[in-house]
Amino acid sequence: MTLEGKKIGFGICASFCTVMEILEPLKMLKSLGADIYPIVSEDVFNHSSRFHNKDSFLNEISGITGKDVVSTIAEAETFGPDIQLDIMIIAPATGNTVAKLANGISDGAVVMSAKATLRNGKPILLALFSNDALGANGMNIMKLYNTKNIFFVPFGQDNPHKKPTSLTADLSLLQESLICALDGRQIQPSIVTYS
Repeated sequence: MTLEGKKIGFGICASFCTVMEILEPLKMLKSLGADIYPIVSEDVFNHSSRFHNKDSFLNEISGITGKDVVSTIAEAETFGPDIQLDIMIIAPATGNTVAKLANGISDGAVVMSAKATLRNGKPILLALFSNDALGANGMNIMKLYNTKNIFFVPFGQDNPHKKPTSLTADLSLLQESLICALDGRQIQPSIVTYS
């Protein structure tokens, strides 16, 4: 399957220690001919962190994709009727975002875009990055894992001894996961072991 011309929404949420890792997958998807629509959460749009400068980060995303960053619910609503995405990726998908998706809350640009994509019968691909994935958020992850048109980039415990409830996606498997999701399949195995 080719990604040439595929309309891909790319939602970026505030796992600040991870956001800079998202730039390479964006560049890879663009190099494969994808038409990428960048969407960011309110926190990503409004806050810098010790890991990144928000203005530089947002400018780099726009430079890679060739599009302005979507950051409001009003802008995100266009993905329902006006711009129909082929798929939406959320990376990093934080525990907060997963909880909102699992419970039908669409109070920001990323989750509103996801809602619009699902309403159009198209897939969502989540690249999970959550310190609470094996804690209180575990039930939300499993609820989404069993939800039609929601798929996951394979994930595993990134630091089981110091962060025993943390799970992170293996971004090296994003492209293969995307192709599977576009075909309506969950890539397997979906749980990986980090060395």
